[in-house]
Amino acid sequence: MAIMIPRKLADLVSEEARRRGIPLEQLLVEKLASGADPSVRVQAYLELHEKYLEEARALADKGDFAQVGEKLWGAVTALLNAIGELRRLPHYSHRDYSELIEQLASEFRKPELGRLFAVAERLHASFYHGFIKDPEAFRAYEADVIKLMEVLKSEISRHLAAPGETG
Repeated sequence: MAIMIPRKLADLVSEEARRRGIPLEQLLVEKLASGADPSVRVQAYLELHEKYLEEARALADKGDFAQVGEKLWGAVTALLNAIGELRRLPHYSHRDYSELIEQLASEFRKPELGRLFAVAERLHASFYHGFIKDPEAFRAYEADVIKLMEVLKSEISRHLAAPGETG
């Protein structure tokens, strides 16, 4: 489905997404679903996560590290947004994401979550600056981000399985 919006409005939302370091689709979910039931927002973020992962896999075949890294960043932030919704915590900025990661690291006694998140941020930064060029280094970063996503998905599953939780 394609939706046409006025160019000035498209420029405004694109700039806000860029400024906040999140994919445009996530910003639109945030804005459009703000009044929806939290379970709708959680599901939307989980669908975005899967979409970004599929796109990352397709781009990986082409060796486009910058694009793959950005899609992985989007996949991570989509999961963090879902967790933010489930926990009713802010999830609108890099700072919110960092605070959420630090909280999870403390709760789970997994201090490595901060490092894994820093790797995801590095992939996001490389999208704009193109400094990751070595395929082996990129694969190592990618593996770290996948580990982070596994922990985040486990937390979401735990919340969704709990009686009375959003979802």
